[in-house]
Amino acid sequence: MKIPELRIANLVAKIPVIQGGMAVRISMAPLAAAVAEEGGIGTIAGSGLSVEELRAEIREARRLTKGIIGVNVMFAVTEFAQLVHAAFDEKIDLLVSGAGFSRDMFTWGKEKGIPVVPIVSSAKLAKLSEKLGAAAVIVEGFEAGGHLGTDNRSIHDILPEVIAAVSIPVIGAGGFVNGEDVAQTLKLGADGVQMGTRFALSKESGAALAWKEQMLKATEEDIVIIHSPVGLPGRGIRNPFTRALEEKVDVKPKECNHCLKRCERNFCIMSRLVKAQQGDVREGLIFSGAKVYKIKEILSVHEIFEDIKKAILGLKEEKC
Repeated sequence: MKIPELRIANLVAKIPVIQGGMAVRISMAPLAAAVAEEGGIGTIAGSGLSVEELRAEIREARRLTKGIIGVNVMFAVTEFAQLVHAAFDEKIDLLVSGAGFSRDMFTWGKEKGIPVVPIVSSAKLAKLSEKLGAAAVIVEGFEAGGHLGTDNRSIHDILPEVIAAVSIPVIGAGGFVNGEDVAQTLKLGADGVQMGTRFALSKESGAALAWKEQMLKATEEDIVIIHSPVGLPGRGIRNPFTRALEEKVDVKPKECNHCLKRCERNFCIMSRLVKAQQGDVREGLIFSGAKVYKIKEILSVHEIFEDIKKAILGLKEEKC
């Protein structure tokens, strides 16, 4: 039995798994390249990087692998266009974007011959994406980590609706942390699966050890929803900073770098994400998926893929 490939435009991933683009500085060249080397699609998170930093990460990933490398840029960031064009100039394999919706990126991608894959949370937006030229869609449910496009609908409810609505590849995302989750999602008809939190808790992840240890200690009760300055809900791990938000403590930034196109300025999300990534687990914002409590250890990317392959092949053997 063969593991099904994930085909997006002219790209063929031998293992139907995309690694989520986790900002700030969690999904960098070492993680993306390791995923690509295993046959999946590795993703560099461009949000929070300068144009030159993003170019350097793409070049480093290219040095480390000949596999598929994509870049994820949040539509909400001020330098969205500059980062996307820089990634295209570096000839990335595909662009992923969420936290808002850009019509322009489809035109830019077509001009450069680079597939564009938006993150959506409804069949309506998936159909619009296909009409505009999306090569595939990543469907994200409420279980996802970080910014959420939906505040109450499970991936298990949204996924069948999107699969029925479009003819382009559909990748499920949100709450998938092991090989069994991947296998079951493929069984439901998805063409592939995106995993974020599981790869954040890999040896190759760019997060500080303290960040990873805090994630591993998290229980189901430690998971909270915050209101992001982006204007969307976001999921993370409870800590003194999130408690300050709950208690309406004034944590507004004293200075602003205008990193977002529109910012509610209830706090500075970029600085809080950087604090967490660097190991300040008290004052930083630790974004996380809903099922993080199911992850019990830090694994290498290779070990994560071995678990995925074993589960998919096991599912196929059951069908036989």
